[in-house]
Parts: sequence; C-alpha cells; structure tokens
Amino acid sequence: MKRFALVGNPNSGKTTLFNYLTGSTAKVGNWPGVTVERKEGKYTSEYLGEKQEVTIVDLPGIYSLNPFTDEEIVSRNYIINEKPDLVINIVDVTNLERNLFLSTQLLEIDIPVIVALNMNDIAKKEGLEIKVDELTKKLGVVCVPISATSGDGVDKLMARAFAISKHERHGWSVLENDKHFNELFQEVHTIVEPINQLGSHTFHTVKFIEGDEQEYRDHPEVAEQVGKIVEAYFPDEEDKAGKVTELRYEYIRRELPFIQEKTFRASRSDKIDKVLTNKWVGIPIFLFIMFLIFHLTFSENFLFLGGLFSESALEIPVLMSGSGINSPGAMLAAAVELLNELIGNGLESLTASWASWLSGLLVGGVWGGVSAVLGFVPQILVLFLFITILEDTGYMARAAFVMDRALRKFGLGGKSFLPLITCFGCAVPGIMATRTLESEKEKRITIMLSPFFSCGAKLPIWAAFAGVVYGGAYKELVVFGVYLFGVLVSVLASIFLKRFVMKGQAQGFVMELPTYRKPNARNVYNVLSQKLKGYITRVATVIALSTVVIWFLSSFTFSFRMVDEAEIGLSILGQIGKFINYVFIPLGWAQGEKGWMFTVASLTGLLAKESVLSTLGAFGGPDLVLIGGLSISATFSFMAFNLLTIPCMAAVSAARSELNNKWHFWGTMLFWFLVSYGVSAFMYWSGVYLWLIPIILILLVGTILLMYVPLWNKERLEKRAAAK
Repeated sequence: MKRFALVGNPNSGKTTLFNYLTGSTAKVGNWPGVTVERKEGKYTSEYLGEKQEVTIVDLPGIYSLNPFTDEEIVSRNYIINEKPDLVINIVDVTNLERNLFLSTQLLEIDIPVIVALNMNDIAKKEGLEIKVDELTKKLGVVCVPISATSGDGVDKLMARAFAISKHERHGWSVLENDKHFNELFQEVHTIVEPINQLGSHTFHTVKFIEGDEQEYRDHPEVAEQVGKIVEAYFPDEEDKAGKVTELRYEYIRRELPFIQEKTFRASRSDKIDKVLTNKWVGIPIFLFIMFLIFHLTFSENFLFLGGLFSESALEIPVLMSGSGINSPGAMLAAAVELLNELIGNGLESLTASWASWLSGLLVGGVWGGVSAVLGFVPQILVLFLFITILEDTGYMARAAFVMDRALRKFGLGGKSFLPLITCFGCAVPGIMATRTLESEKEKRITIMLSPFFSCGAKLPIWAAFAGVVYGGAYKELVVFGVYLFGVLVSVLASIFLKRFVMKGQAQGFVMELPTYRKPNARNVYNVLSQKLKGYITRVATVIALSTVVIWFLSSFTFSFRMVDEAEIGLSILGQIGKFINYVFIPLGWAQGEKGWMFTVASLTGLLAKESVLSTLGAFGGPDLVLIGGLSISATFSFMAFNLLTIPCMAAVSAARSELNNKWHFWGTMLFWFLVSYGVSAFMYWSGVYLWLIPIILILLVGTILLMYVPLWNKERLEKRAAAK
C-alpha cells in the first residue's frame, strides 16, 4: 500500500486535512525512540475507475528540516530514510512567504511532491490572489488550491497525488539560481554525489554547506573536505546555515510578486483582533467566553429563571431541576445519570439471588466506580466541544497571546505558556511540548507548573464536588473557579521559582496568529470521537480494574473475612488508609471516621486522576462528602490538593523523560507535593479561622510585591539601557 506524508508548518491546516482524509481510521501513537506524536490513517478513493487506498502519515508540524527539534528530526528522517511514495506539502496561502521556506527544502529531496495551497477561500476574501500556474512553474511541482476546512479541491488534490506518485522525481534547489552560491553548490555536489548510500544528493549537498551537525556526524571525512571549501567561499560568515536561510528568503521575496497579487483590504481577522487581542478588553473577553462555556456545560439554572417559579413547577426530569432550566451539558449529564440509575437497579435486581460477594463486586465495586466516572462523560465532551470549536476558529491562539502578554509581567511568559495551555486537555502532551523551549530553566519551571492547569481527567472531580457544595447552586462557578485558581497558583509559583530558585528572565516569544475561519464539523467530530474513545478505553481498563481492586481491599479483612458497610474501617483498605491518614489530618478532609476514604481516593489518583472519583464511587459516590461530614473548607481543601498534587503516572513518566537530571525530577515531585499540601492546608484553616484570611492576603500581596517589584525594576532598567 502506498504512503503519502503530510508536511507543513504549524497552523497551516495540516491536521485539518489529515482528519478530513482519514476520518475514523486515524490512529495515534508515538514515533519510535521519542515521545513525538505519530498519526496514521487510511484514505480510500476511486481513481481511473479503480478503488485506491493509501496510508496517510501526518508528520509533526515544522518550520524547516533542520535538526533542531525532535519534530524536525522525526520529519526529516522519515522522508529521507522511509521514502514515502509522495509528500503533500500543505501551504497556508495567507502566509505564503513563511510557508514556502519549508517547501524550498522539500524540493531538494528525490521524492514526488505536490503542494496543497490551503485556505485559498480565505485568501480571496482578503483580496489575495495566487497565480497557481506561475507558482507551479517556479517550484517545478504541481500546486492545487484547496480548503481543508470545507473540503473544496481535496478530491482534485488526491487525484493528482495518485498520478504524480507513479513517477520518480529528482530534487533541485532554488539556491542554484544564485550565481555565486551555484558555484559553491556544484563544487560540493561533486564531492557528495559519489556517496551512493545518501541519495537525495541535492538535499545533502545543501546540508553540508550549512554545516548541518547530523551530516557532519555521519560523514566526518566528507565534512572536513567540504568545510574547507565553504570557508573559502564565505570567509567572514560564521553562521553558514543563517546565510543559506537568507538566500532562500531572498529567492522567495523576489518571486512572490510574480505569483500573488494583493488588493489592499483590511482582513476580517485584523478587524476582529483589534477587539479580541486589545490589551484592555482582551482578558475580560477571554474570561467571559470561558465562563460562558462552563455555564453552558454545568449550569442547572441556564437562563437564570430558577427564582421565578416554585421548585415543584420546575421538576421536569433531564430538562429542568429544582433550581431552573438545565444547560445543554447538564441535560446530557442528567440523562446519563438516569440511565446509570436504571442499569444499577437492574444489576441489583439481577444479582439479588447471587452470592453476596459476587453481587457486591459487580454492583458496589465495578459498576459503583465506573458509573461515578461515566456520569460526567457528557459534560467533558460538551466542554471539549466548545474548546475544539474555539481552536478550529483560531481564537485559542489569540487567547494564548493575550494571556502571555498579561502573565509575562509575573515571570510566566513566552513560549512556556503554550505547553501549559495544552495541559488543560492533558498534562502529558503539555509536558512533552516543553522540549521546544531553548532555556533549560524555562523548561523545568514549565514542567513544575504543568499539574496546576487542570486536565480533562480531573474535570469529573470538580463537577461531582460542585454538585454537592452549596447544594449545587453555583456549579459552573465552582468548576470555573478551580481552573482560574490553578492559573493563579501557577503565577505565584512562577514568581517564587524565578525569584529564589531559578533566576532569569522569561524567553522572548514570537507567535503566529492563524486566520479566523469557520469550524469544520468533520474535524470537530473526529477530535471528540478520539477523546471519547480514549476516555471510554480508560474507563473500561484502568478505572474498571482499579475499582475491582478497591472493592476487594475494602470488602475483606487481612484474614479474608468479608465485611459490610458498617465494618468497612476494619477492611484491608481501611487499615492501610487509617495508617497513612495521619499525614493528611492537618488538611481537614482526612479527619473524622470516614476521612481515610478521601486519603485513599487521593492516593489512587496517582494511577489515574479519574480513579479519585471512581474510588469515592465505590465508597458511596460524591454524596460521601455529605455523609462524611466534610465542611465547605475541607471540601475545597480536598479539591485544591488533587488539583495541585503529583499528577497521574503517565504525566510523571513524561516529566521523568524530559527532566534528564534525576535530582531535578525528584525535586519536581517534592515541589508538587509540598505546594499541594501547603495550599490545601491554607484552604482548610483559613476557612476554620476566618480572621486568618485578611492577614494571609496581606502577607500574600506583600510577598508578591517583594518578589515582583525587583523583576519589574530590572526589566524597566534593561529597557531604558536598550533605548539609550
């Protein structure tokens, strides 16, 4: 079966095209040896009257084929060594100059190439017209205008791709158009060409001229010879790669007027950005949008009409509750809750005549834990539906830009904020994304802050507890507040780390804002279906297994005598939990007769954060908060601990692979525990002794000023010195 590789810049629409082509056949994993994401899928089409099937490989988004990042190395090695049958180069035509840089490198490889001119519809609206035939002539490869979002032109692209993949292609370089460089190119090429095992001699010739470390490492004898020749041509040029980059851009800028025409017109994106990225209203708009999303997902008083009618008038299952009309997310959650209740009652009736241990295992163990998590799947999907739509439109990139500009003043800025935003979905890819940070200190700090940005696996915990505290009246505010609280703690932690532990300024930050576009329904569906599949898989494996283990340990004593609910404290888990429980008593939620249950739930969260809720489900569900007699302050203390503490084992493993120094890793683990323990204790005791709150706030503000003002003064002085 043929293999087509998708190659393009980040935000070029590459993943949108991949999702359009592959749909539900997409599979996600990691490339061998690295934690860079690997995506493959099948595309089937009719070509010349015959059914054609091809494997689509979505390579990581890159800006070049230089070996500076794992993503670039993976893409380069795959194309050079694996030799796919065709490369589809996705180019964002609204940013042609930047995107064509990668194209000029791909042209140098001996492999069939076709250029997909994406976002052609948006370019036309902005008064930008691409002369496709002229661009095809300049690049020497077929160029096809498409819209990956709507699918326009994609069938034509793939038909041409199948035809082109049948023919060999020899690479050439646009750099050969420069007379002075061409002389150097030809001289080096005569040395490189005899190396038969290389192939793509044009590409390797240019890389040798650039002083590419991978080429020099693999062929030291050739490198020494080439180095002398290059030095003779550029005696005063230390950065040979920079010189080649400059020549590429010179070619692109020289040819752009011949391949595009621009009718000056303020783009729709520019007009919208004047408001959404405004330094005064950008953050309030972002916070309002996020609150609206949480309101649509969790609120049980969607239209704020709960106080207008009596509670009995509003008691309509699924659609309404005692406090008002349910939001779309709350309706779906209520429907699943009814379904879970029916299944639970059915299982209880079915197993009534069975042995007590078997009935307890299925109903109280497996189903009790699994249903506690499944009940919040609809709201998780609704939340990610809105976030995916925002990402598809291009707004989330603006949100990152706006928040970066605000938080940079507190030391949490630059490139580190993008991986942290990724942690809202899952901490694992967020931690892996820190490899793009050049500064080792910035990388360590970002990893240390990653658990504070609440991931999707923690969302069921907040949703469950928000439905219990204050009678569930402020559900969306509680959940929204947890997310904001995590960001606040990360800001304070960042200031502390930068001031006392790892001193230094935040890295510079350059970010491309993609053009606004309509969300693609197919892309949104594919993203949600993958998340649902992954979530259900975890529920059916890790969560189900952990609930069985929890049930067994909480149902039997060390002498294997089965105990009932009244004797659960005598069980294996009860004895272990009570022994460990002493460590967490100062945090409030570990106190009392049932306090050890919350301790055990927190510890099982180290395996997977969903296990926190499934463990409580095995003990009695979210209502255990009421049964256990937790106060409001103890409840918020429990939530704070599980938000900030050591994340799941998958995230810990990712952190271990990114933090090469073992002392840095164990220091990070200790930091996570101490922060969660300290903040959790603060949440509890400030609730017990309310008079402590103003004193602590004064100390907190004073500490921030002491830490922040020196950084601000230093930045101000540096700017003044630079101006002079």
